[in-house]
Amino acid sequence: MHSTVLSDEEFCKILGEFPALKREINGKRLVYLDNAASTLKPKSVIEKMTDFYLNHYSNIHRAVHTLASEATVEYENAREKVAKFLNANNEEVIFTNGTTMGINFLVNSLVKSGILKPDDTVLISQVEHHANLVPWVRLSKLYGFKVNYIEADEKGVITHDSIEKAKRYVPKIVSVTGQSNVTGQLMPIEFIRESFKDSILIIDGAQLIPHKKIDVKKLNIDFLVFSGHKMLGPTGIGVLYGKKDLLEKLEPFMYGGEMIDKVTFDDVSFNILPYKFEAGTQHIAGAVGLGYTIDFLESIGYDKIESHVKDLSKYLLEELMKLDFVEIYGPIDDSHQSLVSFNIDGVHPHDVSHILDENFGVATRSGHHCAQPLMSILSKGSKIDFPNSTVRASLYIYNTKEDIDILIQGLKEIRRMFI
Repeated sequence: MHSTVLSDEEFCKILGEFPALKREINGKRLVYLDNAASTLKPKSVIEKMTDFYLNHYSNIHRAVHTLASEATVEYENAREKVAKFLNANNEEVIFTNGTTMGINFLVNSLVKSGILKPDDTVLISQVEHHANLVPWVRLSKLYGFKVNYIEADEKGVITHDSIEKAKRYVPKIVSVTGQSNVTGQLMPIEFIRESFKDSILIIDGAQLIPHKKIDVKKLNIDFLVFSGHKMLGPTGIGVLYGKKDLLEKLEPFMYGGEMIDKVTFDDVSFNILPYKFEAGTQHIAGAVGLGYTIDFLESIGYDKIESHVKDLSKYLLEELMKLDFVEIYGPIDDSHQSLVSFNIDGVHPHDVSHILDENFGVATRSGHHCAQPLMSILSKGSKIDFPNSTVRASLYIYNTKEDIDILIQGLKEIRRMFI
């Protein structure tokens, strides 16, 4: 029977891929708990990208010389890996520069194509990252569609009941995060899909995809966006998955070279999918590197990644709950995965993160996490003097329970410093 638990040998091999974890920060071993912002990169992936840049790089889809052919093959191989990873077709995979671009692509293209019309409703949740809130809100002012919200409770949790209540908006489009980057809540995608059968469903997978294998066909997702850099991959590369029939209806977001079929002085016809949406020279090595990253993750096994992070998440939550001076945000159950946002009573989160780094070598994130509207909700339910920001500790495959113990010890010391 296949084990879903990493062996000691497997884990040691993983740790060997990340030299930064051997660094000392002010005399302390680095404990990297800022994975929700961006993950570290495997040495083997970087080495393969270096070889590609040094020996096989050229522009793609254009010239017929050997380097151009090799680069094109590598680029399209990466697309095939992503498609297989998502259980999609190759032509349904579009490379972007990240989740933010993917969402902006969709908002603009849905409007320009006439799919999203004035007086239509877009439904998002109150826990969204700015990338899945600002484009909808701003363009609603310009194009006349409405934006409504699935409401969160005072802990920032989206419940089945709040999803049910939002059905009254009868949205044309539902665009929600797959996992909150603030509360760590895994969204009930299946329930959302069932609740809004006639709506176009867009999933922001930036936090979800690094930890959980997603089958876009099984979940009946219309569009999915995610970034490479949050799943051990390069920065500046992301993916937009879309159902073929919907992509064919969309007007491109960007115009230029490569995405065209025929151009005259009077008009333009577009290339076939997916090239219709990949204007100009793409981040070729980034796409290739994302393909290598998927190879790396698949070699570990997504079931093992999910199991490891789930186990650490449970331990982190349990240990934080033992601290009576810490306020935790988000659900206190198994839907709380991979990250925890919290505050120490009487200590500003920026001070907490700074001291954790300076004195304990622990890297965390402090701030509003690009979710200012959610912060206004958390402040109302807070039992402490809420500073419109939190400390966030986030986990990935190379973290350990010892890392969490060091974080907890640091929080205890910080509390003593400020009493």
